[in-house]
Amino acid sequence: MKDADTMTSDSTTTPVTPGLPVLDLSRLDRGEAEAERFRIELREATHEYGFFYLTGHGVPADLVDRVMRTARAFFDLPEGDKMAIENLRSPQFRGYTRVGGELTQGNVDWREQIDIGPERPQVAGGADYLRLEGPNQWPATLPELRAVMTLWREELNAVALRLMRAWALSLGADEHVFDAAFAEKPFTLIKIVRYPGKSDPTPRQGVGAHKDSGVLTLLYVEPGKGGLQVEKDSGWIDAPPLDGAFVVNIGELLEVATDGYLKATVHRVISPLIGDDRISIPFFFGPALDTTIPLLALPESLQAPGITVDPENPIFTTYGENALKSRLRAHPDVAAIHHADLLG
Repeated sequence: MKDADTMTSDSTTTPVTPGLPVLDLSRLDRGEAEAERFRIELREATHEYGFFYLTGHGVPADLVDRVMRTARAFFDLPEGDKMAIENLRSPQFRGYTRVGGELTQGNVDWREQIDIGPERPQVAGGADYLRLEGPNQWPATLPELRAVMTLWREELNAVALRLMRAWALSLGADEHVFDAAFAEKPFTLIKIVRYPGKSDPTPRQGVGAHKDSGVLTLLYVEPGKGGLQVEKDSGWIDAPPLDGAFVVNIGELLEVATDGYLKATVHRVISPLIGDDRISIPFFFGPALDTTIPLLALPESLQAPGITVDPENPIFTTYGENALKSRLRAHPDVAAIHHADLLG
């Protein structure tokens, strides 16, 4: 593993200026010695930073281009077409969120987006978090969106599973220790986000400082558009997009699984200034909602400090509890309409 700002151009690296590590997933296919080096660097990157760039992931470039074109096409739709699938209509918090319609730590995020989850029927009864299961809302005038995001989910699911198995081995566990949690009904979430330009006179909060509630996030950002910042040593590291790469970060459940050895890192997004905008597509990889994440017994050489304790943001071992907590806080308007009995 190398910090990106120290890398030189060769067959497997690209010169860039950000300070996060860069890892090449294709190294897992270059023999066991190289795969083991990759796993060690993966562990170190997520212990020290919680974030890294992922190259060599195998997601076809033409699919990436198609996804970005379709994302632009969605935000170019007439306002009425987008509002026809507004998330206020969805008990599952799916569909379109207008600019200013989502909160982070009680403050308005300056972005518009569409949320897309697994396409499943609603669940009657059971744990509160099972209310998150259900159908998506799709724009009638852009059928391409459903088709391309189905392919995107399949590709990124495969990348995420490879990373989970690599993490397991790097932490002294069986390669397949996490498989059961994701085997039948993984609960993933795709957000297609547009940050419009805004300044009054300084940039607005695109997304406020937060941690992700799941296991890992794969983020693809429109080339040439910065704004993501990662907390490190009481300061912020800029994480501009690296051509063809995903930005990867771990979520709270992987922190739980490793008793804090891997940390879910605080991050934020600064909005572009007037005259510009930014498209980003985070893919949140989570297990089945009713899954309790396995707790790993780490080797003695890896000292786990324990999970972060924050009374304002408790971390639950069952994924559904984390996911529901996040949704209720981010969208109090949807919560008030569909889940008033959970508020208090």
